Amino acid sequence: YGVREERLRATAGLRHSSLALSSWRGRSGRRYIVGVHPLVEAEILEVTDAIILAVSRDDDGTAHVIDIATAGSRPSGAARTRWMARVRERGATEMHVHRLADGDRERRAIIEDLREDQEAS
Repeated sequence: YGVREERLRATAGLRHSSLALSSWRGRSGRRYIVGVHPLVEAEILEVTDAIILAVSRDDDGTAHVIDIATAGSRPSGAARTRWMARVRERGATEMHVHRLADGDRERRAIIEDLREDQEAS
């Protein structure tokens, strides 16, 4: 099936919850829980020690990963602002943030697992 979003059934019935969670299934079959946020500069500059997926949605709600970035412990505001502008131009409207990776090595492995196109940068 490849890389795909799999909505969490546990949060499906929560109508007024501020808890916006989803998950992504990697090429390996592993599942990664993410927080779903609008793609806005104020939020992206606050993310540290995480993986950020820039996501667009089709009219039917199907999510597509536009790009993936790693967020270290010291964010570069200028680099993130440039990245956000690039992914917005490509149609991204959401950022899905995975915070459960244990260190840079695991974050890099997850990014590789979630990339559809191995030639992407």
